[in-house]
Amino acid sequence: MRTIFMGNPGFAIPTLEAIYQSEHELLSVVSNPPKKMGRGRTHSYTPVGTFARDNGIPLVEPDSLNSEKFKSTLDALKPDIFVVVAYKILPKDVIEIPVHGSINLHASLLPKYRGAGPIQWALMNGDAKTGVTIFQIKPEVDAGDILLQKEIDIRKEDDMLSLGTRLCECGSELIIKTLDNIDSGNPVKGMKQNSEMATPAPKIHKDMTFINWKWSSEKIHNWVRGLSPFPGMSTYYKGKQLRIFKTSIINGKASDPGSIIEASEDRLIIGTGKDALRIMEIQMEGRKKMHINDFLRGTNMRSGELLGK
Repeated sequence: MRTIFMGNPGFAIPTLEAIYQSEHELLSVVSNPPKKMGRGRTHSYTPVGTFARDNGIPLVEPDSLNSEKFKSTLDALKPDIFVVVAYKILPKDVIEIPVHGSINLHASLLPKYRGAGPIQWALMNGDAKTGVTIFQIKPEVDAGDILLQKEIDIRKEDDMLSLGTRLCECGSELIIKTLDNIDSGNPVKGMKQNSEMATPAPKIHKDMTFINWKWSSEKIHNWVRGLSPFPGMSTYYKGKQLRIFKTSIINGKASDPGSIIEASEDRLIIGTGKDALRIMEIQMEGRKKMHINDFLRGTNMRSGELLGK
């Protein structure tokens, strides 16, 4: 299969690498243009762009997906299919360039969690299961016909990184299976999604990352899992921002929401709207992330003090 891959973040790398190592012909990679970063204004490529450069794969970095130059570049390669993982929404006339159209890897069991944050929302909502879906792209976001799906369990210790890693590895296998099926002349017939069953997974915004200590400990814990390691859930202590990356639920303890119940050795326990929350990994503004016992050795936190704005 003459394949063009489109993607940006590290989540897309296992699929890109699987195609690169397969018998399918990887014609080119499409990714966002590099950004100028830091004082030296050096160019910072996307993880996908970096992989392509490191492995000598032709790289296309369009400023606009609607430009005629971009479309003619793709058309000239005569692709059989586009494989898209964590990239932009493609215009209809780009989707239809390849012989077999365009397929996408999405990290949920569609139609559940359509949108930019399916991994985060599965964790934030406390789901026990999630999965990956390969679907045929059409202009409506995440609404195309389903080609393949696979369900996986969400582990109690999962955060966004660990769950995302398993999902992208699982998804890369399904992408190769989909390409193999099409190449063999025996493609899977797409199954239409039931849009009435669709649920959203909107992009995470900064104002969503501040802890409401009136929430139950379970809800706060799940949001910490869903947003760790980035961007992390945050709170404030004496005017300084604290980012929290790992917690556990303490049942049966009660105190005012945001009140420090215990702060000694490796135990920082905070009251919530229901039960209490133990903080295990934390980062204070201007310092590095650390285990809670290292953090407590360098601070004078005391029981009875409050977290929050």
